Order: sequence, then C-alpha cells, then structure tokens
Amino acid sequence: MYSVTVRQIAEEYGLTLLTPGIDIERREVTHTDVNRPALQLAGYFDYFDSDRVQVIGLVEHSYLTKMTDKTRAGLFEKLFSYPLPCVVLCRELEPFPDMLEIALKNDVPVLSSKDATSHFMGEIIRFLAVTLAPRTNIHGVLVDIYGEGVLITGESAIGKSESALELIKRGHRLVADDNVEIKKVSNQTLVGSCPDVIRNMIELRGIGIIDVRQMFGVQAVKATQSIDLVIKLENWDDKKQYDRLGLNDEYMDILGNSVVCHSIPVRSGRNLAIICESAAINHRQKKMGYNAARVLTERVMANNAISFDDVQSARKTEPPKPVKSGNLEKIVRRTKSKMTKKTKAAEKAKTTAKKEARNEKN
Repeated sequence: MYSVTVRQIAEEYGLTLLTPGIDIERREVTHTDVNRPALQLAGYFDYFDSDRVQVIGLVEHSYLTKMTDKTRAGLFEKLFSYPLPCVVLCRELEPFPDMLEIALKNDVPVLSSKDATSHFMGEIIRFLAVTLAPRTNIHGVLVDIYGEGVLITGESAIGKSESALELIKRGHRLVADDNVEIKKVSNQTLVGSCPDVIRNMIELRGIGIIDVRQMFGVQAVKATQSIDLVIKLENWDDKKQYDRLGLNDEYMDILGNSVVCHSIPVRSGRNLAIICESAAINHRQKKMGYNAARVLTERVMANNAISFDDVQSARKTEPPKPVKSGNLEKIVRRTKSKMTKKTKAAEKAKTTAKKEARNEKN
C-alpha cells in the first residue's frame, strides 16, 4: 500500500501546523478520499472513516460554536480518540482551545488552510489520487507523439529505443526509456512516468547511454504523460495473419484499464518511427470521429451498389453475421481490379480515337 506523509501534504498546499509538538514527518495518509466529520460532530460515529484526512469547514465550525464548552469538549474527546491522520481547518478558521489541547493529548496533528473548503477538498483529492494510485512497471518506451501517449513495448533489442530516438529527432518528446512506471489515476486514465535514476536517459546498443535533455534540449523530454496507445513490436512471422484494415481494435490490459494495442511486425526496411507516428495520428483521428477503415468500407460498399438502407433492412430480416477482415480484403482487391480494368479500357479508347483522327487528317 502506498502512502504520503502529512508533511508532504502541508508543503504541497502551504498548510500551517497548529500543533507544533506533533511530528508530522512520520504521520502517513493511505486513503485517497477525505471526510468532513459533520455527522460525527453531531454524535453519530457509526461507519466513521477515521483513516481519512478530516476537513472542518465553516458549517462544522459554526455548529461547534453554538455548543456549550462541556458538550464540545466531549465531542472532541471522542473524535480525537480515533487514529486520525490529521485534521485540517479551512478558511483559516480560529481553532478552539480545547480542540488543540485534546489533539495534543491524543497525538493528532491539526493544520490550517487559507483555501475555501470545497476548493481545498477538490485539490487534495486530486493530489492523493495521483500520489496513492496503484502502479506497475513495464519494460518499454513511452513517447509523447502529437499529444498522444504512445507506449512502445517488445522484446529486448527489437528497436524500441532506436525508434524513440528517431521520434525525438522528428520533434516528439521522451517520457521514459526501458522502465515505464504507470499509475492508475482513474478507471479511464493511466499516467506514465520515469524513475528518477534514469530520467531523460536512453540506452543505445553499441553507443551506450545518452542524455536526451542535454543533447536535444528541454523541449525533447516530458515528466509525465497519459497512456493512450500501446504499440507492440514483434519479429515478422510469415505464417501469422496481420491486420491490414484496422476495423477491429485490439486491447491490452494495464491495471484493469483497457488500452488500444497495435501489433507491428518488425522487418528490415520498415521505418518504425513513421509507423508509430502514423499510428498515433490515426488513433487521434478515431477519437475525433474519423475512421479511415470505415470510410474505405463505405466506398467499397458504394462501388458494389450496396447501400446502408439495404444493409439495415437485411439486418432486420436476417441475424447479423460477423464481418471477416479477409472477405473485406478480397472485396477491396476485386474492386481495385475492376477500377484498373475500367481505367485501361478508357485509355485504350482514347488512343484508338486519336489514331482514327490522325488517319482522317492524312
């Protein structure tokens, strides 16, 4: 389980420690959510999330102000008897003297924030979600290509680092090489970064280690990047059937999140950097609503006099049949062959017409 210290939170958001006698360096927070103890201050402690950061805002403070000293002290005694990581007073609200005394007695740090309660809660939840996110390490290279985070994976010595170097020369940015640390920020977002030890470094076999930042400048590197696409490099296999249309996406599971994955066969003469760049642009186009494979399918269907109305009516009367990429490839080749024959016939007719015109002149 990952954790963050109360001192790190205090330094991140400029919090003031109101109980200086308590060491916040070793006090850890392990939960990504926070809690406003409104019900607890009313005396209801069932299902109390005591392992969360406790935030007291204007509503809770004004409620406590209306209590008698004895009642308030009794509530504080019960509240601070739980192992709270810390208590934060927002809007620089004035702490109650008995509150600080009881907090010191129970070794619970109390801090103060200048921010409004809702704003502070939103910021600290975002910070904790990233800092305490579940994570894993993957062998690969993470590059920012036109704003798309592309994770390049594959066996050792297959060309991942060389492809990344070529992408950097083409103006893209390196995030991590060899070891990519991935955090699951949400069910839709994965964020990749590089361990501090090897940050901005690339290993090239035959040359050694190069510092990308020193060689290409700060514009060639980036600290973190969301992962939008995975490109898996693999050795070319003549017996394997590779996707040539891209109608159906493949996915890779990372920490429970599904990421679009393309398997790219590596062969002598293939420019992997341009392939990765094209894959990133194509993925970006798909997210914006344009799918080149579907456009080609529509053109093929139109050329074969098949309308979408016919398809829809057929679907109503017949059970849907799975589309096989191999059949579609045959249709595409057949269509191209018909178009080539028509073009040749038209050119032959033009040539014949020109010859006849010359003969008439002579």
